[in-house]
Amino acid sequence: MDSRDDLLAVEEPLEIRVVLADQERTCHRLSITMRSPGHDPELACGFLLAEGIISASGDIWRVSRCDDAEAEAADNIVEVHLAPEVSFDPERFRRNVYTNSGCGVCGRESIDQLKALGGRPPEGGFRLDPKVVLALPAVLRSSQSAFSSTGGLHACGVFSTDGELDLAREDVGRHNAVDKVVGRLLLDGRLPASSKVMLVSGRASFELVHKAMTAGVSTLLAVGAPSSLAVATAKAFGMTLVGFLRDESFNVYTGRERIAAVHAAHQ
Repeated sequence: MDSRDDLLAVEEPLEIRVVLADQERTCHRLSITMRSPGHDPELACGFLLAEGIISASGDIWRVSRCDDAEAEAADNIVEVHLAPEVSFDPERFRRNVYTNSGCGVCGRESIDQLKALGGRPPEGGFRLDPKVVLALPAVLRSSQSAFSSTGGLHACGVFSTDGELDLAREDVGRHNAVDKVVGRLLLDGRLPASSKVMLVSGRASFELVHKAMTAGVSTLLAVGAPSSLAVATAKAFGMTLVGFLRDESFNVYTGRERIAAVHAAHQ
């Protein structure tokens, strides 16, 4: 049997910290996520937006690597320095932070929590041509240079309503890929992204619907299946959710009014 080298997707921990604008520059450790290195400030900012800690680019004073860490560790720590007018309650964050689908929190409580945190229906008053929808996975795949080499990364992309790719990011975690895209849009002052369509590789979970909604994205497309809670959340917030987008077909689970001339798979 012949042996040869193989290219692997890199996976390393990233610690996200918040630094307050008080006299002590108080630092709070928020989260550690396993991610593909690259675009870490975007990931951190997208995460903070989804968790309700910030709501606009003006809430961020600066984003930096950890100043007091060893050189090797500093590459895996990002500190988001909040603007002076932004308050942060670490206890409230610990109560409200979302966990994975195995956390045991029921669907109704999850949706109610999103509403309590200020979640509101995105705008997105447009209608997508089904032919445009069907073409998007190939466009996103063509932008995935790391996936082409390793086959081990997820992707998230945002598109114009006529199918032009605006921005794409890759990561070992699909939620991280979404945070990187949303973080970039946030830092560029382009939120809410009500005129954009978001596509994710793999399945659509509650977490991804939550992140898209927080960014003001009204239409989330997924190559894989949605979860029942993802569908319930999209319906509760008036979003369009598409799943099984592959080959020559897709299913519309909620918000079919934004897709021209198709019938919903579920209501």
